[in-house]
Amino acid sequence: MSRDAISHDPQDTGDVRETSARDSARPRRSTTSDARTSGNLQSQDPGRRDCSEPREQHRNRDERGDSARAYYVRDRAYLLRGSEMHALKEIGKFRVVALSDLAKYAYGGKPEEMGKDVRRLAQQSLLTDKTMEISQKKTLRVVTLTKAGHRLLKNTNQLPDGQPIYHGLRKPREVKHDADLYRLYQKEADRIERSGGKPIRVLLDYELKRNLNRDLAQLGPDKDNADRKREVAEKHHFRVVSGKIAVPDLRVEYENSELELRHVDLELATRDYRPRAMAAKAAAGFSLYARSEDASRLRRVLDEREITAEILTL
Repeated sequence: MSRDAISHDPQDTGDVRETSARDSARPRRSTTSDARTSGNLQSQDPGRRDCSEPREQHRNRDERGDSARAYYVRDRAYLLRGSEMHALKEIGKFRVVALSDLAKYAYGGKPEEMGKDVRRLAQQSLLTDKTMEISQKKTLRVVTLTKAGHRLLKNTNQLPDGQPIYHGLRKPREVKHDADLYRLYQKEADRIERSGGKPIRVLLDYELKRNLNRDLAQLGPDKDNADRKREVAEKHHFRVVSGKIAVPDLRVEYENSELELRHVDLELATRDYRPRAMAAKAAAGFSLYARSEDASRLRRVLDEREITAEILTL
């Protein structure tokens, strides 16, 4: 089920989740949107890698074939290899990930290695492996964290400060759309790294809407005041389009080649998007992506409506 862009009013809360409550400790030098440039840690930061090196090769070198180490949470010890911990972190940032995409991006196209890790993680009750029906003829195999997996990442500080951690499948009807956000991120992360940048944090629309709603609620009687609403939007680096604060599917915060903190807002458009919705997302300054089977139709819609925007293929 695709999500129409107009429905992304920040007042649409709907999703209740448990996330990391940590606030970012990283100095925020700049948060200018750049769509085109697009406890103690228990494992050491491998440092800033050479951005000319393929991301899969880097992971193969650093996180394959290592011996398991123990992670303690309450009265439970979990024995995990580096590749298994990496898989948990990838899933936790995006809530739901298709197994085919996890094998491609987190395991360098090696599904056998991924399968072994997924089975071990499921045996330790850290993730759930499900096959979801997405149409009458198609299914999608996905993984999500369990509460125990969420607790492990949170209590051992495996992710950057301020990075939300998600678990469980909240919206089964939107599982394909939500799972595709992991692939969307990978496409944009490659663009960022080719420009000398480094992805830092990922924020899904759930988190973005929650933060907006918190500040909008504080307006009280002025919540419908256009000027006050615009101030709140600008605080969160969004724009008001047709009276509503436009919210993307995904925000990626990253350091550019000058070590300045930037962000890019991404939207996964589908063939069901109405022209008005496409125009609103373009006006909001989002980078628009589409699945290969939808891209041609959406480009025609933009051309017919003379909407200035680029559709990138997922």
